[in-house]
Formats: sequence, structure tokens, C-alpha cells
Amino acid sequence: MDGVLEKAAVKRVAQALIDHNMKGQIKVLTDSARSAAEAASALGIEVGQIASSILFKLPDDSPLLIITSGRHRVDTDLVAKSLNVAELGRVDADYVKENSGFSIGGVAPIGWIKPATIIIDQELNDYDVVWAAAGHPHTVFPTTYQELLTATNARSMTVGD
Repeated sequence: MDGVLEKAAVKRVAQALIDHNMKGQIKVLTDSARSAAEAASALGIEVGQIASSILFKLPDDSPLLIITSGRHRVDTDLVAKSLNVAELGRVDADYVKENSGFSIGGVAPIGWIKPATIIIDQELNDYDVVWAAAGHPHTVFPTTYQELLTATNARSMTVGD
């Protein structure tokens, strides 16, 4: 995994960690962390400790980032109702890259190239440490619910069952 820490997206996350006074350091994994289950397995932690960054589109076509616990799926109807919108739109890889600056599998909750509406799953607060993608499918960083909430200026809510 030589050179992963030199990738532009990973460097953006490293700078965001500094900018937001977050204490975690980026860790390079031998195995891919494209899914919450893969990341949890590679780190030897509960899948619920994975802070997955999932992108949707709001009715005005602006991005909605949901930082969710890996222990459940996002209930799009619940989130749409909470946001008072008709529905959440699905996005493709191009939309993800264009708005976040990251490729699917490495989308970090920080270091975005464009602003987004951000929601954080309150269930992440059940853990002392959570892990999030750091700009590449083989990079992650440790953080806390509170650090993510503060750094992203997210709205906390229930996003799944």
C-alpha cells in the first residue's frame, strides 16, 4: 500500500483532521475497507463502530451526507420525513466524486470539496471510538461521535432501525 498516504484525497482528509483539531491519525489497512463489515473485520471491532459516509441527493439536487453506524441501513423514508422532503435521491459514482472529491469506498465525512447537508446517526454515540474512511478504500481514521458532530456541523438524528 505504498503511496496511499500521498493520494490527494487522503491528504485532504489529513489536513481536515488538523483543521478541526481531531486527534485521530490515518491508518492504512492491508485489506480493503469498502464496506462497514470489511472495515470492522480489518480493525477487529464491532461493525457498529464504523461511521459509514453515504451520499444521497436532496430534491434540489444538492448533496446529503449521512454518517451512519455500520450496524444498520439508512431508512431513506425516515430521513426524508425528518428533513421534510418528499424523498432522497440515489446518486452514482460521478455525483459522489463531483461533490465530495472522493471515490465510492473511500468517502470520508471530512475534507469535502463542496458543501453538503450533513446528518450523523445518533447511534454512533454508543461507542467511545468510531472509525471512518479517510479518502481511500484502504485508509481509515479513529474519531468520536462528538468530534464528527463538531467537525462536520452535522444534525444528529435517528437514521435507521
